[in-house]
Order: sequence, then C-alpha cells, then structure tokens
Amino acid sequence: MARGHVKTVAILICCAPSVFGAGFQAGVARVEITPREPIWMSGYASRNHPSTGVRQALWAKSLAIESGSGRPVVIVATDLVGLPAEVADEVAARAQRQFGIERSRLLLNSSHTHTGPVVWPGLSGMFDLPPGEEQKLHTYAALLVDDLVLVIGESIKHLSPAVVSYGFGKAGFAINRREPTAKGIRIGVNPSGPTDHQVPVLLVSTPDGKTRAILFAYACHNTTLTGDFYELSGDYAGVAAAKLEAEYPETTALFLQLCGGDQNPNPRNTVELAEQHGVELAAAVDRVLGGPLTRLSGSLRTSYVVTRLKFAPQPRSAYQSDLENPKSTPAARHRATAMLQAWDAGHPVGDTPYPVQAVRFGKTLTLLALGGEVVVDYALRTHSEYPGEALIVAGYSNAVMCYIPSERVLGEGGYEVVDNMVYYGQPGPFAPGVENSVFEAIHQAMKKVSR
Repeated sequence: MARGHVKTVAILICCAPSVFGAGFQAGVARVEITPREPIWMSGYASRNHPSTGVRQALWAKSLAIESGSGRPVVIVATDLVGLPAEVADEVAARAQRQFGIERSRLLLNSSHTHTGPVVWPGLSGMFDLPPGEEQKLHTYAALLVDDLVLVIGESIKHLSPAVVSYGFGKAGFAINRREPTAKGIRIGVNPSGPTDHQVPVLLVSTPDGKTRAILFAYACHNTTLTGDFYELSGDYAGVAAAKLEAEYPETTALFLQLCGGDQNPNPRNTVELAEQHGVELAAAVDRVLGGPLTRLSGSLRTSYVVTRLKFAPQPRSAYQSDLENPKSTPAARHRATAMLQAWDAGHPVGDTPYPVQAVRFGKTLTLLALGGEVVVDYALRTHSEYPGEALIVAGYSNAVMCYIPSERVLGEGGYEVVDNMVYYGQPGPFAPGVENSVFEAIHQAMKKVSR
C-alpha cells in the first residue's frame, strides 16, 4: 500500500440498537507512514547513514470511540520513536479546527520503535547530518502531520455502533535495564529491578460479535533491533500487530507503549528475537480475547492537564566547555549551542511543559496517558494510589521531550537521568521533586474524569 493511502474499517450496524444497548460507536482507519526514500533513523546515536530498506511497513492507526454525546475520543497509535511537541501540537490544532476534536479527546501514542525515522525536530540533535538529509526529515515531518490529521478524520467519518470490552493479560520478555555496577547504573540487565508485565487489551466489536479493532499495550522499549540495523520496521510491536491482524481478518490492531522507559526486551539484538517477542505478545493478547472480558458502558469523560517540570540549575560554563571540547559528541555540541543561545538571550531553559491526559470509560476503565519516556515506577505508583481501579497507564503520549525519571531513579543517576538529556537537547537532569510534580498533574487529571 502506498504511503498516504488510508484504509478505513467501518463498524457496520448488524442489529437494532436495543440488542447491544451500550451506546458506543467506533470507527477505525490506518495510513502507511513508511518514508518514501532512504532516511536517517532515530534512537541510536551510533548510526552513520540513512536506512537501507524496509523490513516492515510503518503505520499510523486511529480508533475513534463515541458514547452518544457526539464528541468522540480518538486514539492514534504510531510506529515511531515518539512525537515531538511541535508535531503533536500541530496535529491537535488541525484536528480541532477540522473535526472539532478538543485536545483532551485526542490521544497520540508512539510505539518507540528504534527502527523508524527521525521525527523532526525530536532527537534531531543526536547527529551531524550530511547535506540533504535534514531536508528529508523536514519533508517527512510535514507529510506525517498531514497523514495523522487525515487518519483521524477517516476514523471519525466511519463511526458506527460497536461493543467495547477489555481485559488484562501478561507477557514476560520485558526486563528492567538499569543494572547496578561498582561504577554506577548502566544499561544492562537487572532481573531484580521493577517491571510491569501486564498486557491491557481493549476489544472493539460489531454488535453481532465480529472483531474490528484490538488495542493492546505493553511496557517495554521497542528495541529488540539495535543500532546495527538499518531497515525500517516496527520491531516487536509491529510484529505483534501484524500477527493479530493476520489472525483476525478485517481487524486493525493498535499498539500502545506503556511506561517502558527503563524496560528492555530480553534477549535482544536479532531479527529472530523481534519476531519471538512479537509472537509472545500477540499470544498474550489472544489469551485475553479468549477469556472473559468486561464490557464497557456509560459516558466518555476526558481531561488534559499541562504542568511544568523543573530542571536542576546548570552553569553556563558547562555548555561553553561542551562547545569548545574537540571530543564532544554531536549531541553535546548541538545542545550546548542551543543552551548558550537561550542563556545569552536572557532566557535560560529552566523547565519543560509536560502533558497528562485521562480518558474514562463510564465508571469502569481509565486510560491515563503520560508524556515522555516514563519509567515503570509511575505505572506501579499509579496502580497503588488507585486500588480497585481498572487502569491503563501509557507513556510516550502526546509529546516525548525526554526521559521522565521517578525520584528513586533520579537519585540513582544513569542514562535515564543524565545522558538522555543531551540527546533530547534539554539543559540537564530534572530537579528533585519531579515525580511529585507529575503526580500532582495525574491527581488533577484523574479527579476531573472521576466526577
């Protein structure tokens, strides 16, 4: 299928409303977002040339759900490393103008595949790009915005009666990657570290029981394929979605990345392992679909809160040193240039906007969507603070600006605290209190949808 061609799946009326009575309508659409030419790939600073081919097509998939108010909630899943705020904000603004979708009712999530393209300007400072490569990324980002707006509109256009239900399963290939060593925390394997092996599943069916959409999720970096791989693909999440779509004809499978910022697939580093993990995840979804599901009903309530997370103060001299050091990486030099410009303009970067979104289905299920590369502690704490609630806690949603460490992780240090900030062009580590700042926004968002 050529890039830009939208496939829609209308959920058709097969029996009278009194038979299903749930009041939901749903519509699904997808658009291929595979780059049209070799392109610089995101996720690994070691890469030194554009993609060499396509192992698996990349997709943006949209699920619109409406509960009788005439105001649908739209969930968009993308086979991308993450959406920068510039792209997410433009998509949201256009969706509101064209379709009347207010910001709280549009959820954008990325699978965090590291075998996808750079989404300009996100993580663009990671590389010194050869001539012509930056323009390709600008072009791709502009086309991506168009495609996302298009697929949102198509899913809304095809709203029709549906039954929506959910369940939870488990898959075990995610492992905590923050390995303690004598020299501090490194990226490795930490079997004793916290994990979240839950696999939430949302099933959308026609009133007569025909499967039309499967929304499934997992908390694990989409990095089975490492920096030595130059073929575009969706990694394990793409494999799982394709397998589910093969098993359930005329179904769209959408993957949501959860709070997997400090989780890696284990083992990793071969195509065969990406297939293995994808098959395991699809099997977990199958088990959920084959068991008892909880049917949803009632209204859809949404909230969208933007807070600001503070960075620890950094001296101007640190950036000047990075700029002048001949051994500095491209990312360090690019970050230093941007920070010095802000500093000299009298506006040093001291914080970053941070989005928290909640979507509540009646009184039964809440989907909480957090921005950034959120570590697993946030999901575990959210579940503990809302006992008895059916919760799906996603990361990588609406804008990915950097890693979001918990207070525990912030104190331990390591890549998720320090090194990633250089690649994301942020001034430095967060100040103490970042976790409580996020949870203040979570509490506010959850309170709004619980009324």
